[in-house]
Amino acid sequence: MKTISQHSEHEAALRLLSAEAVRDRCCHVRSARDHLTYFRVHDDRLETVADYVLETTRQNYPDLNIPFHARWRHFVFDQVDRWQQLAATVNGDAGELARSRIDLVVTSVLLDAGAGPEWRYRDARTGKDVRRSEGLALASLDGFAAGLFSSSGRTNLVADADALKAITATTLGAAFQVTPDNPLQGLEGRAALLRALGATVAQHPELFPGQVPRVGNLFNWIKQEMGDEVDATDLLNLVLRAFGGIWPGRLTLGGVNLGDTWQHPSVKATDGTDGLIPFHKLSQWLTYSLIEPLQDTGLRVTNTDGLTGLAEYRNGGLFVDLGALEVRDRTLLDVAHHPGDTFIVEWRALTVALLDEVAMMIRRKLNRRPEDLPLASILEGGTWSAGRRISATLREDASPPIQIKSDGSVF
Repeated sequence: MKTISQHSEHEAALRLLSAEAVRDRCCHVRSARDHLTYFRVHDDRLETVADYVLETTRQNYPDLNIPFHARWRHFVFDQVDRWQQLAATVNGDAGELARSRIDLVVTSVLLDAGAGPEWRYRDARTGKDVRRSEGLALASLDGFAAGLFSSSGRTNLVADADALKAITATTLGAAFQVTPDNPLQGLEGRAALLRALGATVAQHPELFPGQVPRVGNLFNWIKQEMGDEVDATDLLNLVLRAFGGIWPGRLTLGGVNLGDTWQHPSVKATDGTDGLIPFHKLSQWLTYSLIEPLQDTGLRVTNTDGLTGLAEYRNGGLFVDLGALEVRDRTLLDVAHHPGDTFIVEWRALTVALLDEVAMMIRRKLNRRPEDLPLASILEGGTWSAGRRISATLREDASPPIQIKSDGSVF
């Protein structure tokens, strides 16, 4: 039985598991702009960022018909949608297709942390080497098609608990073509995430109802409990609830694993969450990626702008490379940093806050409303591509301006 103090800590912790908390606490850091330790914010450069993003968006989507930023974009390679080809082999109705899509996208997103500059994936169809997010996407898709996440093999396009619990760094490394000459950052961490995912699915049949414990059964819960209209922020809350147990033990409060939550001195609160700032980057990336599978079954997903921009190195690198964020001590650019370092936390928080501001500028330039041009489309059009584009013009290896020691579970 919880004491009053434990109960209040538990409730405070649950409030951090939301997009609202991400946005609110990132704005705490933004509002401390003149007193930040590591960054200067140059507001006069934000218009330049918005123009650069808009230019990039017009190159990517000349008709400005921009889909959501989601994992599905990365399954298109050499102008061929590899997932659509695979989907044609799914046996079953629209519900089964949705379950297979959720099986795929959850595992693929969890494997999407930064690969590092040396890793590449050799695509068997084209013979091309594919790097970073696209390479990870193709590797996860090929693994899914080959039955890597299925205990019954290739006959079922599923990710079930038994197979996931058996994943090792060796089996995952083989599927991702990892060798001493082709190292993948955070390989052990990725395998551990998948094992934890399998354990979570097996331990919580109420969230994954179905005959076989599989990730895609989350669709059954959504259909039963949320009905035909799903609020995107409620979907994120479900993702954080359903998959919260898989994250490596970092910060906990009131018995709640806070996941992608860190510490920054600019964040003030009168309870146990003082100094804590959540980002939930992979969880929000996953939530964005779940929208299309749900919509394609006839469900209506609303309030997508309730989610935030993603606190990751492409979006964050965009602001640094275009001068909207200036690192006060340039020597910090010469070394790699841990995700929990205050320098990185400050960068991520400013990234989320500035993405909202740039989104407003872009809508103003295009005379669009948020419902016509949601943040998810601006990210896709967009800020993520622009971050990669400017990196490629400034550095030969297209690496981000700030280096992070990835453990395979954050970025």
